[in-house]
Amino acid sequence: MGCNCIYVATTWLLLTNIVLAIIVGSEANKKVPALIVFGDSTVDSGNNNQLRTVLKSNFRPYGRDFEGGNPTGRFCNGRLPSDFIAEAFGIKNTIPAYSDPDYSIQDFETGVSFASAGTGYDNATAAILNVIPIWKELENYKEYQANLRAYVGVEKANEIIGEALYQISLGTNDFLENYYIFPIRRSHFTVSQYQDFLLSIAENFVKELYELGGRKIFIAGLVPMGCLPLERTINIFGHHVCKEEYNNVALGFNTKLDRLISKLNKKLPLLKAVSANAYDIVNDIITRPSAYGYEVVEKACCSTGRIEMSYLCSDKNPFTCSDPNKYMFWDSFHPTEKTYRIVSNYLIPKLLATFR
Repeated sequence: MGCNCIYVATTWLLLTNIVLAIIVGSEANKKVPALIVFGDSTVDSGNNNQLRTVLKSNFRPYGRDFEGGNPTGRFCNGRLPSDFIAEAFGIKNTIPAYSDPDYSIQDFETGVSFASAGTGYDNATAAILNVIPIWKELENYKEYQANLRAYVGVEKANEIIGEALYQISLGTNDFLENYYIFPIRRSHFTVSQYQDFLLSIAENFVKELYELGGRKIFIAGLVPMGCLPLERTINIFGHHVCKEEYNNVALGFNTKLDRLISKLNKKLPLLKAVSANAYDIVNDIITRPSAYGYEVVEKACCSTGRIEMSYLCSDKNPFTCSDPNKYMFWDSFHPTEKTYRIVSNYLIPKLLATFR
């Protein structure tokens, strides 16, 4: 007897949302007073708006389904994983960008994003599109700490810093914008060596966060990056299917990341770090899209959905879809809000169980 996959998936999502709503209402979640975010476009809520870079999204149709239809600089039609995670912990519904002039330390006290679309662990990745390198994100965080201490006092600021949840989401751009496009890194590293190079940077970054008082950290692994619409489009000789070479690189990176996190937890006595590996859930959506209510996974909602992102993504384009909930991807590189919600709901129970 066949399974009604759409019904099962819909029921699962409904039950997950109900459980999360109950958990969010619990006072136990108040143990996490803030969400501090580092990373790339998966968690950039508008920091690139202030940069001289072509990688921006502070215009329509980005933000079409965000609060008030406002294009904030999120590379999505709506909210990001960091927004959903902050909501699940009972902190707030959206995480503001550190460089957004409409916000101040009063807003940042309960959470802030230092992320920059297009960046990576590798400084050379950030340089490609003139975005914020990871070391500068950390410098901005140090500035934030000083401002927080001035605003709420040293004792309370140190409490917030020590109890806050830290999110790190990086890596995809290092491979797809850098390693596989430009020859410099390939001439110095094999893929495995480049994975190790990136993870050595991740290790140092976590150690620096730890020295600055961070204790609760989760690090996002890589998703099946060979299945992004842009990668399918340029995979001409592979008949536009997923590029499995890239997916295997992501899997290998995630395995090494898990080992690194285990090592860091043993080495740093007060650290509580976990991986937020979304590979399986994203791959399942790609493999069984109808089970999640999707009609299209091989191309995106915006414009033709094959190569467009940033300024090429236009709501004037007659091909831009009317219902992004039928699409897994919003532009050729970034998921829709619906996808981010499903992925976040997959990760949140583990995060709540670990950090409450």
